[in-house]
Amino acid sequence: MRRLDGKTALITGSARGIGKAFAEAYVREGAKVCISDINIDAARKTANEIGDSAVAVHMDVTKQESIDAGVAETIEKLGQIDILINNAALFTAAPTVDINREDYDRVFAVNFSGSLFTLQAVARHMIERGQGGRIINMASQAGRRGEALVAVYCATKAAIISMTQSTGLDLIKHGINVNAISPGVVDGEHWDGVDAFFAKYENKAPGQKRKEVGEAVPFGRMGTADDLTGMAVFLASRDAEYVVAQTYNVDGGQWMS
Repeated sequence: MRRLDGKTALITGSARGIGKAFAEAYVREGAKVCISDINIDAARKTANEIGDSAVAVHMDVTKQESIDAGVAETIEKLGQIDILINNAALFTAAPTVDINREDYDRVFAVNFSGSLFTLQAVARHMIERGQGGRIINMASQAGRRGEALVAVYCATKAAIISMTQSTGLDLIKHGINVNAISPGVVDGEHWDGVDAFFAKYENKAPGQKRKEVGEAVPFGRMGTADDLTGMAVFLASRDAEYVVAQTYNVDGGQWMS
């Protein structure tokens, strides 16, 4: 028997990258998944690639009506939601004196508010069903400590860790386990944008920051999306039934807590 047989999962921001890897891993473990993304065409493409165990739903986590509609459509298509992964996120970087409110509002709206209110909508469904569930938030090593150019992004991920603790303690009485994954530096197409920020503000050649952070990881390389899937499966499985309000580092040894 596979670890997620009979389960259904909603994964935000899962048309590509880490979210897509989570969806593929869940399907391998027997789950059905909803590929939720602001880019519905990309979400449909990913769902088609995964096969009959995947459906696609449009969701803009910065808009409450889109969250509510996306959760409702997921339930309609899959029957229920047993697992939520709050994966949708944006990165930003700037010196403290250059941070602007528009960028701040945009990143907090996706990374923190989007996760909180998607969690809320799914938790209401899980409570109504009365069968518990699993909610997995995506934190980051950036939420464990500050970075000189990354005040806003770091703050959103620190807020995710704190929110995981509070909601985890509140929802466990309903049989809903809330936990989080804290990746380190994870390679992928999103790192093109991250690298560009550091090229701009640290006067580095394109690709230099990517190389430097990979070499600094104790494991010896940057992580990959597939490095995170084992923890995502574990936290969604029966093996994690007694795990509540925790944030797990999956970062090649970059942070110990």
